[in-house]
Amino acid sequence: MLTIKLPRLLSVHQMPRVFWEDGIMSGYRHPKSSALDCLLSSFQMTNETINIWTHFLPTWYFLWRFLLLSYTLDFLGQPYNWSLLVYMMLICLYPFTSSVAHTFSSMSAHARHICYFLDYGALSLYSLGCAFTYGAYVMPDRWINSVIHHYFVPIAAFNTFICTGLSCYSRFLEVDRPRLSKILRTVAFVHPFVFDNIPLFYRLILCFGVDCNWNEAIPFHVYHLFFAVLTGFLFTSHLPERLAPGRFDYFGNPFDTP
Repeated sequence: MLTIKLPRLLSVHQMPRVFWEDGIMSGYRHPKSSALDCLLSSFQMTNETINIWTHFLPTWYFLWRFLLLSYTLDFLGQPYNWSLLVYMMLICLYPFTSSVAHTFSSMSAHARHICYFLDYGALSLYSLGCAFTYGAYVMPDRWINSVIHHYFVPIAAFNTFICTGLSCYSRFLEVDRPRLSKILRTVAFVHPFVFDNIPLFYRLILCFGVDCNWNEAIPFHVYHLFFAVLTGFLFTSHLPERLAPGRFDYFGNPFDTP
């Protein structure tokens, strides 16, 4: 009978320092795993398994939604739908890239950096996709054809370039200057989020009048903002695993999940 031997897991003190995560004491994969070991490890409980599957499964959900939309919307023939087309492609790309990054990040220290470079790049592209949709569909009527409307997407594209480089650079500081590394990476994630949501913040907080009426999309925007802020808080605070090291090695740790 064919048997498959799952890779052996290690504790934090058996790992090179570059692989350590705050509050995560066990469940680490071997730092020089083969590609096959990485794939097999996604079917055993490690400290990356939840990250892998919570990115991989949504990829197929978003692809399914993309296909449904493609039957009802003319993505290529109607310029009004182009921004949504860009967004749908990027929202499928980001979780898939992140899943691949988490899966193969234990092949070596260099592979870990490369995987997360791709992860950060995909996240920044997703942020750019949000800017496309917000610029096209969320921009307040009184801002249409204004300076901010004309330069909103180009500035977002510039943010994508700068913030991807900043988040990638922060990885080289993780061991020697971990606090600075965390600050730089957090800024690289928070800045494009805040900029991209300027039209939405304006609509929710400052916009009054005929062109700012409440509509059925507003509650979904509020939910999205709430969970985005919650994700950022968990990423920067390393809660709850920081309060009880070793208790959340497999469930409840959001490390390296922006």
